[in-house]
Amino acid sequence: MANMSARELMTSDPACCRPDTTLDEVARLMLMHDCGEIPVVDRSERVVGVITDRDIVCRVVAEGKNPMAHTASECMTQPVVSVGVNSPIDQIVSVMEGHRIRRVPVIDDDGVCAGIIAQADIARYSATGTVGELVRAVSAEPGTNGSIRQSAR
Repeated sequence: MANMSARELMTSDPACCRPDTTLDEVARLMLMHDCGEIPVVDRSERVVGVITDRDIVCRVVAEGKNPMAHTASECMTQPVVSVGVNSPIDQIVSVMEGHRIRRVPVIDDDGVCAGIIAQADIARYSATGTVGELVRAVSAEPGTNGSIRQSAR
């Protein structure tokens, strides 16, 4: 497990969209592919951003905007954080922890989207402690040294 690379962990050929894809179309892609993040790629298939289900909800729906009237480029997260196809798992976990992200696009040497890695992919191949640390780091409130924020019920 320790010397696995992104290529071995990633979901290959993920669903992607263009910057001008409407948000309702992005949501349909998420539903069709059972995923929570879609890489946004340019005409050369290079990743220019990512859009998550949370981006759509928080930046559009919660503000009362119509998802059919807005595009991926209007609410995508950028600059994109990514890893290379040959990145080792410890580097991938470090990137995800450091940027507090649950998913990371995988790019090839030309910057083209080759895949995506989610926390679940890490969980399938790693030791329990690695997954726990990743979840704890990603879920921590900023400035709390890794303690998980308790949600109000």
